[in-house]
Amino acid sequence: MVQFSLLDQSVRFADVPAATALSGTLEAARLADRLGYHRLWVSEHHASRFLCGSAPEILMAAMGAHTSRIRLGSGGVMLPHYSAYKVAEQFAVLSNLYPDRIDLGVGRAPGGEMRVAAALSAPHPPSFRDFPQQVADLVGYMTGDLAEPRLSPEPAGDIPVWILGTSPDSAVLAAQLGLPYALALFINPQATPGLTELYRHNFRPSATLDKPYVMLATTAFACDDADQADLLRKNYFLNIARLLGGGLQPAVSPEESRDMGFTEREAMIIGAQARIAAFGTPDVVRDKVGALVEAFSADEVMISCNAYHHADRMRAIELFARSFEMAEAA
Repeated sequence: MVQFSLLDQSVRFADVPAATALSGTLEAARLADRLGYHRLWVSEHHASRFLCGSAPEILMAAMGAHTSRIRLGSGGVMLPHYSAYKVAEQFAVLSNLYPDRIDLGVGRAPGGEMRVAAALSAPHPPSFRDFPQQVADLVGYMTGDLAEPRLSPEPAGDIPVWILGTSPDSAVLAAQLGLPYALALFINPQATPGLTELYRHNFRPSATLDKPYVMLATTAFACDDADQADLLRKNYFLNIARLLGGGLQPAVSPEESRDMGFTEREAMIIGAQARIAAFGTPDVVRDKVGALVEAFSADEVMISCNAYHHADRMRAIELFARSFEMAEAA
């Protein structure tokens, strides 16, 4: 049975304080926990005007205190900036607070522009080339195979390490280490099912995973009616174009975007993203997501719904859960 999960990026497209956006993440966590979502991950972004989830470990600790069942994870820790040992310690602490509910997703991306990467890793440059060895070390710490130096505290329960990626390199690395693979389709909408096939073909069973496991992360907005879906779709992609274009322009509200058009540059920036995103009434979104699951042979889908208005995001989370009858399944 396909599992359904949620990615929250502590978005503040609306002009609100960071505290409000972070409180919105906690509210989303409580709702997702109640509705039957399998897991909730938070991302790591730096120096962004629109995203304020720069410390996923801290957000996970807060979300754990507000939930009782849902798995919590990083989507993901940008490992080249950090010591694998330090990251292992952080997640060992989290696992003792919330046993068998913690996921450790890691990625190779900078998480921001290169001057941000340099600041994160100072005084040493980020170790992007060492990423495969860092992941191997991290897995060793989590499983106890790497016992020196010892972790304090020791991890409690299972802490699966996930590879997050958008490229053949990440798919092959996850396969060779026998780890679950999360394909960020919303970041690389040009990705084809060939990536997940590559992962499955090269998969080597490990002590933590005996067969391949694929999560597909995509954008999905379930709305009450088609007109609202069209408006939120347009608004979302206008703001995504502004975010990906450097974040120099302010975000616009759905009401402001109603009569706006896309510039040629904005249309190029969003490009294929607009084709893979699922916007519409719950049945339309269910069919689109179901088609992606079939095409990529996904075991799990993680949705992102970064709406300008927090109420629209909460409603989308609720309608998506209803469309797949998550609460009943849980």
